[in-house]
Amino acid sequence: MRLEYQIIVAWVLDMALGDPRRFPHPVRLIGRFACALEAPLRRSIDNPRAAGMAAALLVVFASTATAWAGIRCAGLVHPWAGEALSIALLYWSFAARDLADHALAVQGALSHDDLAAARHLVSRIVGRDTASMDQGAVARAAVESVAENTVDGVVAPLFFAVLAGPVGAMFYKAVSTLDSTFGYRNERYLQFGWASARLDDLANYIPARLTAPLMMLAALPLGGALSSFQTCRRDGRLHASPNAGLAEAAMAGALGIQLGGPVSRGGRVEEMPLLGAPAPQPEARHIRLACVVMLTTGLLAGVVLIAARFAVVRAIA
Repeated sequence: MRLEYQIIVAWVLDMALGDPRRFPHPVRLIGRFACALEAPLRRSIDNPRAAGMAAALLVVFASTATAWAGIRCAGLVHPWAGEALSIALLYWSFAARDLADHALAVQGALSHDDLAAARHLVSRIVGRDTASMDQGAVARAAVESVAENTVDGVVAPLFFAVLAGPVGAMFYKAVSTLDSTFGYRNERYLQFGWASARLDDLANYIPARLTAPLMMLAALPLGGALSSFQTCRRDGRLHASPNAGLAEAAMAGALGIQLGGPVSRGGRVEEMPLLGAPAPQPEARHIRLACVVMLTTGLLAGVVLIAARFAVVRAIA
């Protein structure tokens, strides 16, 4: 089966199944492996930045090599076994349905005025304190998570899958998992997580710049395409992340809301840049609209990237 068809099958599986919690998932194994490396590397390498670089290299190499070897060995058993594992790895690398499920659960709780449940549910998808959030802050956190994860949970895995198949997708998931494990700007990980954070910035650089214009196109049915473009151009680079700000600004403009503002992490309040024109706080309905934009952006990214691969392969042949 051609890679393009494998990606399509994997995308359909993601839309149909999401991420069942009882199913094995290689990303969880990558995260556990990364955590297991931290203590011994800190003990054996005095410089925390060097130890973090070693952790990043080991995790990326082990994840990529395991994916390659697994597909190779499965293919030796039977060609269809290799195909099945390739599709499974691609499916595991996509997170569009799971992201939508988590965000819509938050929306459901807010729609039923269950703020306690909404706070609990949003804490699963954001790395910030949620105990004192009001409804607007919960909705904003959910929309920001959907926007940011449109890059690293949807478009970037598609990009690396088209570029280098399931092995490329697993390479990216290893990089992304490293960032979510070590890429924090706190005392513990400022140095140890430096390599993981920089590697994630680099891997997401092109996908983020593909996501923003596709998100603008996805906003056309909502009448927010022009606002998305203007907001992204004006505010997209205000964010500390060179990539997340583009998607968040594009999403803010698409929905006609303002994102950013104070965020509490570990009891410390950080003032994040405001993205979008002054507007009322996001509401529960904006979470659903953000999911629509995210899913449409992913579909557009798949069409564009797969079409580009078809064209390149035909030109080379």
